[in-house]
Amino acid sequence: MQPSRITAVLGPTNTGKTHLAIDRMLGHRTGVIGLPLRLLAREVYDRLVRARGPGVVALVTGEERIVPPRAAYWVCTVEAMPTGMGCDFLAVDEIQLCADPERGHIFTDRLLHARGLKETLFMGAETIRGAINALVPGVEFIHRERFSTLTYTGSKKLSRMPARSAIVGFSVENVYAIAELLRRQKGGAAVVMGALSPRTRNAQVEMYQNGDVDYLVATDAIGMGLNLDIKHVAFSATTKFDGTRMRELRPEELAQIAGRAGRHTASGTFGVTGEVSELDDGTVEQITSHRFQPVKRLMWRNSDLQFGSVKRLLQTLESRTDNDWLTRVRESDDLAALRNLADDPVIVARAHDGPSVRLLWDVCRVPDFRGISRGEHAALLTRIYTDLHQTGHVDENWFALQVARIDRDDGDIDTLSKRLAYIRTWTYVAQRKGWLRDENHWRDATRAVEDRLSDALHGALTQRFVDRRTSVLLRRLKQKESLVADVNDQGEVTVEGEFIGKLEGFRFRMDKAGSPDEAKTLRQASVAALLPHFHLRADRFYNAPDTEIDFTEQGGLIWGDQAVGKLTKGSDPLKPSVAVFVDDAAGPDVAAKVQRRLQHFIDRKIAAAMEPLLALKNDEALTGSAKGFAFRLVEHFGVITRGEVADEVKALDQDARGALRKHGIRFGQFTIFLPLLLKPAPTRLRLVLWSLDKDLEEFPESPPPGLVTVPAAQDVPQGYYTMAGYRAAGDRAIRIDMLERLADMLRDKDSRGGFEATPDMLSITGMTLEQFAGLMGGLGYKAEQGQRPKVKAAKPDDKPIPQKPDEPTDAPVPEKPTDVPGDAPKDVPPADPVASDPVASDPVVQGDAIGDSATGIVEVGDPDAAPTSEAATAAEIETFYTFTWGGRAARAQGKPAGGRPRGDKPAAKGRGKPPARGKGKPGGEKPQSFAAKPKRPEKKIDPDNPFAAALSGFKPE
Repeated sequence: MQPSRITAVLGPTNTGKTHLAIDRMLGHRTGVIGLPLRLLAREVYDRLVRARGPGVVALVTGEERIVPPRAAYWVCTVEAMPTGMGCDFLAVDEIQLCADPERGHIFTDRLLHARGLKETLFMGAETIRGAINALVPGVEFIHRERFSTLTYTGSKKLSRMPARSAIVGFSVENVYAIAELLRRQKGGAAVVMGALSPRTRNAQVEMYQNGDVDYLVATDAIGMGLNLDIKHVAFSATTKFDGTRMRELRPEELAQIAGRAGRHTASGTFGVTGEVSELDDGTVEQITSHRFQPVKRLMWRNSDLQFGSVKRLLQTLESRTDNDWLTRVRESDDLAALRNLADDPVIVARAHDGPSVRLLWDVCRVPDFRGISRGEHAALLTRIYTDLHQTGHVDENWFALQVARIDRDDGDIDTLSKRLAYIRTWTYVAQRKGWLRDENHWRDATRAVEDRLSDALHGALTQRFVDRRTSVLLRRLKQKESLVADVNDQGEVTVEGEFIGKLEGFRFRMDKAGSPDEAKTLRQASVAALLPHFHLRADRFYNAPDTEIDFTEQGGLIWGDQAVGKLTKGSDPLKPSVAVFVDDAAGPDVAAKVQRRLQHFIDRKIAAAMEPLLALKNDEALTGSAKGFAFRLVEHFGVITRGEVADEVKALDQDARGALRKHGIRFGQFTIFLPLLLKPAPTRLRLVLWSLDKDLEEFPESPPPGLVTVPAAQDVPQGYYTMAGYRAAGDRAIRIDMLERLADMLRDKDSRGGFEATPDMLSITGMTLEQFAGLMGGLGYKAEQGQRPKVKAAKPDDKPIPQKPDEPTDAPVPEKPTDVPGDAPKDVPPADPVASDPVASDPVVQGDAIGDSATGIVEVGDPDAAPTSEAATAAEIETFYTFTWGGRAARAQGKPAGGRPRGDKPAAKGRGKPPARGKGKPGGEKPQSFAAKPKRPEKKIDPDNPFAAALSGFKPE
């Protein structure tokens, strides 16, 4: 039998040493390879499975054990390498870790004692050549050169970090902070740390390898053989905590990490970032030339242990060596745990023979993945050892409780990382052979919990440190591929499946970006992807019916619920211009098409709503004073107060008036207007056009349709109420057509002697008596309040009680009217010039009122009704108002123009009204009237009809 061949393959990173070992192992019937990291072991295992299938490849680590029945090739961490298997091939990677203060003694033990039957291979750095040559007789050396060059590029800011870079940190906080910055500036980064589970690490690495992100933030774990597509390595720190103190990284440690830049024949670069000082020339030279100080000492611990007692075990673990190349390792975690348990007399009593002491040592080697205090970890080990010693197995109820407490995938990154560290402890326990009764079940159960936590941690890392949208768009833009945008019914825009904003009309509202770089990326992607959609949308808008377009009371133009433009002041008040809301990225053609469509819309809207006004404006038959008056009315959008044009009205002759009446113009006592323009749609448009003409910054809104009166605000622009079709009077504003009807009712009232409000007056105004008094005050009247007993009207079925001639009666005797028909009262004021205008006394035409609404009808008791004896003792008191004309005093106080109501004077001849007397009948009754035709039967109005009060205002007087 030929002796085993021992070979040391040494050289810098990227020399293919691991690849060589895998090929050599597959050339033998059986083999074992030991790797420094669980992550790297999983990577090699997956590679071997792809090459030979899962039935012959085993994976053994501290927390994972996959051993098929016919396993021929074993992939392990160095600590988990099986001994005494008698395999044909054995390899140990990163053998220079024999000098590591924490784990070095494990690698040294493999260097000294682990051998394959036919071939043994050690791979590592050139620095350990002397130690291997001194400690391993008959070893052969193979030196391998790096496949690519490594160049130092100095310091770079994170914002200028090239793509496919790895930024290295040496603490969790530092790694997270860098990843957060990269998410804001570059779209995100993958995170790789030694504490991650293989599942989480693989998911993060895959995200980097397939190009979802261009940056990797990692600890020095990437220096241990992980094969990644990295072009540049940047150090965010050059110091690390080695378990006892903070220290500077040695040049060979920096080289191990920097060497991950440039894979195979592709050259790589390295440098520093952040606040790290640039590397000195000597260090750079050592890294680029791969020349370092050789290893002088290897960490060692006696592996020839004796288990006669706990004390004897401690003695053999602490024994020293006289070999100059070896030095005893500092106290490790397993030795510290053994010391703690050795102080417990119960544990010492239980460990009384060789098997029990060996079991105790196996328990003490359970790693402290949780990072808790030594005392807490010792308490956990005490419980495990007690169960194993007493029953031969760990209590499964207690074990299940510990696992169940961790089996939760909610929480943030820190919480999930802590749970993942905890489950690694129980996974390690489940992997120990014979420690649990149903070990297969618990291996699967703990593996499932770890997988769930790993997936949740990967999701949390991705959510926090990766802006997938920005990274995907950046990659597509760099590849100069055509971006495809999708716009749904809500206007939400997605590019390559990533939401980037909303399309509102013809303006793109970009989604909120976390940084200027991200905003720039979103804008570039939107411009490239939305251009076809702008043209398609413009075509659809141009062919849309007018019913889909509208204007707002602030002059905005909307398509559906999206703003597409606004009205601006034009050369003619009835021909406003249009300013469109179209992004520059849409192009001038789209903007021009939208502008033409909106101009067509508003022109047709004005032509339809303002048809009477445009007909008046364009009537070529009008001449002279009629044409001038028509110009004034058009200038005021069809509504003008009579006081403003009093002189022009007087100057109109009968022919001019007749020509204007043909257009529907009504000459009211207070206002001259076109009744058709008082409808809600023309009023709304008139206010917008008027606001544009007056250059108002904020347009006043039109009153709600259908209301006869509205509260009179004080902070509205001058002329607003006239344009809204109302007239302010006191603290209320009344619609001008209803005001003219009220004026017709007031003509026959005695404004000198006083009169009371009738139900018809309250009905057409829709007011209570108190509100009506305020309105009349605003019109120039004085309202005198009084009180009197309220007399209820007699019921229809009540029959009068006959009285004897000599019996006294309580009914008041009607007074004789003081004014004889035909005689004018002495206090009648002189006739108002306006009252003599025959046009102003036109009766209100039924149907001129738009949207009548009346509320608050007040019943007025009959003053002639005789109260009963009970009513006389307990009469109900009612409030009434007597109205008289305020005259000059009212005008002096700023009351509305329009003069005194034209009562106290006979109506014009031919108007169908009898002469009116000053006071009229007692109690404010109307004077008697006569007609040639018989009176029509009055149609009864349903009192339950909600419009009954309004309809009562149309009763002929």
